[in-house]
Amino acid sequence: MIQTRGDIMYDITIVGAGPAGSTLAKLLGSKYKILVIEKRNLEYYSKGNNREKCCGGLLAPDAQYMIAKMGLGIPKDILVDPQLFAVRTIDLNNNIERYYQRFYFNMDREKFDRWLVSQIPKEVDLRFNSVFKSFTPIDNGYEIRFSHNKQEYVERTKVLIGADGGNSLIRGQAFSNHLFPKNYISIQEWYETKSEMPYFTAIFDKNITDFYSWIIPKNGYILLGGAFDIGKEANEKFQLLKMKLQKREFQFGKRIKREGAFIYRPTSLKALLHGKDNIALVGEAAGSISPSSAEGFSYALKSALYLAQSLESGIDGFLNRYKNKLRKLKANILLKNLKSPAMYNTFLRRLAMKSGIQSIKVEN
Repeated sequence: MIQTRGDIMYDITIVGAGPAGSTLAKLLGSKYKILVIEKRNLEYYSKGNNREKCCGGLLAPDAQYMIAKMGLGIPKDILVDPQLFAVRTIDLNNNIERYYQRFYFNMDREKFDRWLVSQIPKEVDLRFNSVFKSFTPIDNGYEIRFSHNKQEYVERTKVLIGADGGNSLIRGQAFSNHLFPKNYISIQEWYETKSEMPYFTAIFDKNITDFYSWIIPKNGYILLGGAFDIGKEANEKFQLLKMKLQKREFQFGKRIKREGAFIYRPTSLKALLHGKDNIALVGEAAGSISPSSAEGFSYALKSALYLAQSLESGIDGFLNRYKNKLRKLKANILLKNLKSPAMYNTFLRRLAMKSGIQSIKVEN
């Protein structure tokens, strides 16, 4: 049986309660009647009964700036050991290693998401453990369908927001003819470790991926991951990465878990999309993610802020206002794309790393 409430029309429905969706709900929750649909249970943690986001859980300086801009401070129980002040860069093609000074907040991703959700005003209707299915245009808005506990529900909304990340269902259904960013599959495994690793490791190898791979220490574990072309060879590439690192004396203990997710990479500005017909996209669903590092927190927070500002004066004309505000973000992504050849072209990367510019010497 389908559950429907014909007497209710939401002003805004947000699909996804990650950093983009929860931030948007926080900023708009007292101004509009809002529904948030999220497939995970971000109200409380239930071990073994929760969908986990495949993510390294590092908050880069740009994202730290956005947290400060919104007047927030991250609770200490979200942070995990160790806090990271350096990036170890390994170029397997050229057999070069360098260290660069960077500062990341190392954190528990699920706790971070649950903390952001806790900032949402009580007036907002939150539907956790719910899977968005589809939408249909109706007079003055959309009819949306989603499932919860094997039951299908129908609601109505004036505005529909896709904050559902890489491989966004909203984007796929509403903008199927629009250019999509290149899509990768991210594979990440957690291993027990007794060794100390006080840095984030970035690994480059064109024989594995034209993007990059990583190792992140986190509370007695190390996370090995990478972004790979979608297909049956993705797992083979992951195993090749692990084998090459083991030959370089990296030790991986008992595997605890394996995660996966889709990652967009906007190599063309034409792949960035703000929305149409009272459907808007934020965060990675819009293609707002770094094409050079896949850092997405800052872009999620920025796009959510821009959309909230665009809705401050009402729904009429908000998409044009949002499109104008996104110009700053598009310029940033353009600069990241101009930077990418120095990172991903084997010859240019060799020149940059051989020069030692901006690298630091680590005393072991």
